[in-house]
Amino acid sequence: MALKALHARWGVVFAHLPDLGCGRSWEQVHKVQPREPLACDECRHPLHAKVSQCGVKFFAHDPGAPDCEIAREGESEAHHLLKLELLNAARDAGAHAELEVRAPDGSWRADVLASAPDGSWRIALEAQLSPITNDEIRARTERMREHQVAACWFSDRPKPRWLGEVPSVRVGQPGAEEAGPLSVIEGLSRFAGGYWRAVAPPPSLAQFLRWVFEHRIVVHAVRDGTWFPIEARRLAGVWTAPVYAAAELAYLEEAERQRQEQLAKAAARQRRLEARRAQVRELNEASRGRQRFKAMKAEDAVRGTAAATAARGKVLDQPWVRRAIAYLEEVHSITAVVGWSVDDARWAGGVPLLDEEGMPIAVLNPDRGLTRDQAHFLLAGLLLLFDDDCTMKHFRRWAYGAPKRPKDQRMEAVQPATEKSGGRSEAASRVPSRRSARAEPERLPACGCEHPQLFLRIDGRDHPAEPTDSFSPASALFQAQCRACGGSYERPWRRIITRTPAPTPPEATQSALDR
Repeated sequence: MALKALHARWGVVFAHLPDLGCGRSWEQVHKVQPREPLACDECRHPLHAKVSQCGVKFFAHDPGAPDCEIAREGESEAHHLLKLELLNAARDAGAHAELEVRAPDGSWRADVLASAPDGSWRIALEAQLSPITNDEIRARTERMREHQVAACWFSDRPKPRWLGEVPSVRVGQPGAEEAGPLSVIEGLSRFAGGYWRAVAPPPSLAQFLRWVFEHRIVVHAVRDGTWFPIEARRLAGVWTAPVYAAAELAYLEEAERQRQEQLAKAAARQRRLEARRAQVRELNEASRGRQRFKAMKAEDAVRGTAAATAARGKVLDQPWVRRAIAYLEEVHSITAVVGWSVDDARWAGGVPLLDEEGMPIAVLNPDRGLTRDQAHFLLAGLLLLFDDDCTMKHFRRWAYGAPKRPKDQRMEAVQPATEKSGGRSEAASRVPSRRSARAEPERLPACGCEHPQLFLRIDGRDHPAEPTDSFSPASALFQAQCRACGGSYERPWRRIITRTPAPTPPEATQSALDR
């Protein structure tokens, strides 16, 4: 389909013009015999005049047309109508406009070529309704630019994928009505409040082209950091006034200034925080140093005394103390010894471990309820050792109040729970901790006497018992022992309940004597 043809005598004729552009009528070329000599402007193949079912007048190639671009495209009626809209709008905007203008070298053909009356600029107005890739439409735009011809692409499809990739807009009816002039409804935007919004109300196609021809709007590449409304698509480029492009730049510069200001404030806060932390660390180190010095003086004061020797001797033979000393040697390469001031309150009920020079380095199993006063500041700067992970976690949770919990407190478990066995670690199940060793009763040998002398202890008092054929309720709660061998009685037994006769009232006794 073509709107322009070459007549052998009349020159160039246009199907959309009432006088064909040469003072003739449509009836003089449509269905006349003999046919008027019409030819294609590009391939020079004969053309004939036709009217579509919608009443659109155009020129069609005769059968056997060569590889002509116009014949190959097979343009639809909608495409031709949009070209006519572009042509009329360009002329209404004050430009000189021609249909289907080819490049001198044939590398491109403009649907409508609009130019200034003085020839200072030329713009190709392209109607693109069929699908096209972004790369292809960019290549076609670049070919026109090489000939100093700008291009603007138009479509009335709902969502052309190439919109914004090249200078382009989407046209359509601004309201519900389907009649009336086309308007630009997408691609022409203004910037306000950090957002690119469509110009409202949408201008007519002729008004848009007038702004383009007068250079009142330009193609602008949207920068990162600005947005489109949620209901609108984000476009890579828009048509806009230079003042809105400057507004976007000012917005981004202000946003960057505020960001840098926030970063500077955050850096200043961080520096103040680090300075405060350094001051706190310095004060803490000084306080802990004083407490360590006092602890060393307390060690020297009780070293070798009878009370200290007795208290120290009680813990030296404990397996959990030996494990802690071996742990320090193996993990930290520190040779540690048990301090003399074991009973000092500054260790919070734990066992002090000192290095070879007498400097406190660790405390074993401190009591969470005794970490106060001097013990709080001393233990905060030392390594705290615990029998297992459970004891350590319990101390960490309950030892200090939240505001007073040392941030740099070091805690380690001598036997971490690596393999669980019945809720306890394998190492803990093999070697009982100090707390569990104190809680579990000593296992006695079984009684093998032929005539056992049984008793059981309830609330610190001994009560007699005897063997029986079945277990009694008391045997489920208590353990019977034999006085003869000292062993535990494992067979059925029962408690012997001795009943003391009630005392006789004095009045009853006197009355009996009287009788």
